[in-house]
Amino acid sequence: MLNDPFAVAIPLALFLGTILLGLLARRILFRLLRGWARTSDSQLDVLLIDTLRRPIGLWIVILALHVATQNSEIPHRYLQYIPKTLQVLWGLSFTIAISHFAGNMVRYYGSRGRGVKTVTSLSQKLVQLSILILGVMWLLKVVFDISLTPLLTTLGVGGLAVALALQDTLSNLFAGFYVSVSGLVRIDDYIRLNTGEEGYISDINWRCTTMRTRLNNLVVIPNNKLGQAIFTNYFLPDGRLVATILCGVSGDSDIEGVEKILIEEAVAGAAELESVLSEPSPVVRFNPGPWDDALIFQVVFSVTKFGDMPTARSEMRKRIYKRLRKEGIVARFPIDTPPSASESAGD
Repeated sequence: MLNDPFAVAIPLALFLGTILLGLLARRILFRLLRGWARTSDSQLDVLLIDTLRRPIGLWIVILALHVATQNSEIPHRYLQYIPKTLQVLWGLSFTIAISHFAGNMVRYYGSRGRGVKTVTSLSQKLVQLSILILGVMWLLKVVFDISLTPLLTTLGVGGLAVALALQDTLSNLFAGFYVSVSGLVRIDDYIRLNTGEEGYISDINWRCTTMRTRLNNLVVIPNNKLGQAIFTNYFLPDGRLVATILCGVSGDSDIEGVEKILIEEAVAGAAELESVLSEPSPVVRFNPGPWDDALIFQVVFSVTKFGDMPTARSEMRKRIYKRLRKEGIVARFPIDTPPSASESAGD
């Protein structure tokens, strides 16, 4: 029968025809999705395009092979392995596509509405891995008719040995998962460890947490170390921070008069500067008071977020300095922080 040219020509024509129709349908589908993207604020269309771009070509080939073989007069012995092969390819490609789509969904929708990124690469990979495992289990059960009970028992026994051999790796993995889901550390949060390292959280993966310092260097922290560390998160509970600056004047200045000037400028600055909050209202304290032939005052105000702290302190210092000079008062901003005010003066 293979000597008959039509026995091969017809399946080949069906294969090529299905490929062409599939490519045409792919182009129409992507054009519709891009049109939807231009008229919609939803990112679902973008996620679908990103998910389908790679596997849809394989799906077209699988469909073309199925159509060609189902309408072929080629003897069965030449085609007996094709149906199961196509099932495996379809199952694997569909599982990978769903895994990729779920990972993108977690990354995008998990980072919306809170002003910071909340999804780590570890969370995304765990979701993708879970879907891949379910897909492989489905293939083993449905396509190859393999009982999963003995397999799971074997994996359980083998998993114990692997767990003993990979204690450090698993410790980092579970610590990273705990840190990710606890909500105490999020992407782009600024933290300071009790060991002195500080910076913005870049990512949390299966082994370590990466942190970007203000000098744009990268700090790598093993997850199990971060899980046990004492740290300060400057973005929690709500991102607002209390800032202080020390202002000194000559020792013979009028205390009440200086306090009035400082509070007026602090309140005016809070009303005009975007980085400074009006509520709670700024306050001025005569603290630490007389020191090194000067009177030191503490101006306390609230800043919108950690990243605005340097700008807010600089702008508030300029306002106070200009106002004191205008009033004929000699202003001093101490470089060396008095011992009693070292905790509140900040950087």
